[in-house]
Amino acid sequence: MADATTSSSKSRSPGSTNVDEKHRTWSVSPSTVVYHFGTSGISVAAATGITHPLDVLKVRLQMQLVGQRGPLLGMGQLFIQVVKNEGPGSLYLGVTPALTRSILYGGLRLGLYEPSKYVSEQVFGCTNIFVKIASGAFSGAVSTTLTNPIEVLKVRLQMNPKMNRGAFGEMRSIAAEEGVKALWKGVGPAMTRAAALTASQLATYDESKQLLIKWTPLEEGFYLHLISSTIAGILSTLVTAPVDMIKTRLMLQRESKIAGIYRSGFHCAYKVMATEGPKALYKGGFAIFARLGPQTTITFILCEKLRKMVGLDAI
Repeated sequence: MADATTSSSKSRSPGSTNVDEKHRTWSVSPSTVVYHFGTSGISVAAATGITHPLDVLKVRLQMQLVGQRGPLLGMGQLFIQVVKNEGPGSLYLGVTPALTRSILYGGLRLGLYEPSKYVSEQVFGCTNIFVKIASGAFSGAVSTTLTNPIEVLKVRLQMNPKMNRGAFGEMRSIAAEEGVKALWKGVGPAMTRAAALTASQLATYDESKQLLIKWTPLEEGFYLHLISSTIAGILSTLVTAPVDMIKTRLMLQRESKIAGIYRSGFHCAYKVMATEGPKALYKGGFAIFARLGPQTTITFILCEKLRKMVGLDAI
């Protein structure tokens, strides 16, 4: 994580970090751990709650014309259709597991980035963009592996407006009817997506801040965080949209019998391109951007504010 003092940040070349200068005072205490993971989890949960309707629309868009080619509904048309047929409340289907996952997954995903980068700094003596990408990929993959059952539950609820079992009832039903392994459906693409998302988000945000501090008059504060998080949101959307669509399809295979059984993420990608066309990998792409862009911005701006409040360095 970059030092909060702008003068030292400006003197540091982008892509490198002085380990002795930066981490000599870095210590692990119970309060630091709580603040570190807590600020990350709260930030992601707040952003998720605000953008959840877009997540519901994204999942619905990704499940259009499974195994078929044809004209697709746009996000605006789908929004009107969902509200008209299912009511406004349907835009918050699955919000409970989404918020639960956000606190756990978000706390781990952002929270593990700093320790991962710290270890790399100790081993290699500096932090370049490749170390940042690797640190982000590691934290994203680990966090999504641990929280995949909640993600499966969330997308199932988002696709079933008439479900009355509730979150815990649906989780028991999945385990009983499809086996406990079903709770880890799509974990491979989910790990890939989380690794790509976290690496592109955090590494881009981290690197953008350093470059902006070095080459522009911007200093640590709202405008720096806003611009850096916007850049990170755009890049992460482009990188993760196809993997996100594949992950959704795998998690919802029970609802996708018309397309047959996807044996793996690669098999799913092949079948989607063969039956629906290459562009199908970006189904829901605009909804992903409309959600992930603001979510990234809200997450980082709020996280920076919370970290400042509890005495942690800026990201």
